[in-house]
Amino acid sequence: MSTPVDRSTTWPYAGGEPGAFSYSRFSSPTVAEAERQLGELEGGDALLFASGTAACTSLVLAFLEPDQTIALAEGAYYGTGAMLRELSRWGVRYVEFDQTSPPPAAELVWIEAPSNPFLTMPDFQAAAAHPGLVVCDSTAATPLHVRPLELGCDFVVHSATKFLAGHDDALVGAVVCKRPDDAARLLEFRSRTGPVTNADTAWLLLRGLATLEVRVARQTDSAMVLVERLRTHPAVEVVRYPGFGGLTSSAVGSTESARRVETSTRLIATMTSFGGVPSRIEARSRWEGARVPAGLLRLSVGLEDPETLWADLAHALASA
Repeated sequence: MSTPVDRSTTWPYAGGEPGAFSYSRFSSPTVAEAERQLGELEGGDALLFASGTAACTSLVLAFLEPDQTIALAEGAYYGTGAMLRELSRWGVRYVEFDQTSPPPAAELVWIEAPSNPFLTMPDFQAAAAHPGLVVCDSTAATPLHVRPLELGCDFVVHSATKFLAGHDDALVGAVVCKRPDDAARLLEFRSRTGPVTNADTAWLLLRGLATLEVRVARQTDSAMVLVERLRTHPAVEVVRYPGFGGLTSSAVGSTESARRVETSTRLIATMTSFGGVPSRIEARSRWEGARVPAGLLRLSVGLEDPETLWADLAHALASA
């Protein structure tokens, strides 16, 4: 049965006092149900935000103070570093580290499983042994493949826009907390500062969660077929794939080669983001510059027939 969309912004008090829902900046029935379902998948208490970046920003501001440091995984999503540089005006510092090794001294450790777009996996044991708080961005894995709270992390963050919602029509972020007290603090921060999502977006996330398992299984199966063929293609220098999920990246040599490939596909769209139903490809140097290899192409595998996808990729790679 589908969860109804409750677009109310206010609800009547019960017996003269606010009930479970009183004002939608605090929470609402549809948002709360999406949080409940995601929390069950991750094994913690989930809170939804207006975007993945809003979720990450809120987490940092709610739990860190000026002059404290974040140890950020090298090669993690470039937008996380951009967000932290913006927050440097408030005294938040960050240092990068190799997430396959123990983190340096910091109040908060930020890992990514797998990293985007390099697709490395963190050393969870080393991160969990660190005395600071540990956050894992598990957007590309989903709780179907990695459950960071069970591996010693304190928080999981998702750009739920990607695989969790899955249809390119819902901008939404999430933080899942291991401890109820941390969830209460983050809810307090969200209620005071306002970056909550809306009922319609929460409903779209619920729709995505209902089909998450079958979508990701299909994307994983197709990605594995394409990865094996990419690894033997003469135009491809490096293939990165963590062994699960629908996200992979490859290097074809130069920025110009990558641009020719991405503009030569016929079925696979040239567009950003990942995790949706349609497959898409893009040259990441467009966004990340010298931070990534010049010829790096990120491929998000959708639900199309893998043989059809390979025919399209093989055609495009001939132009590299």
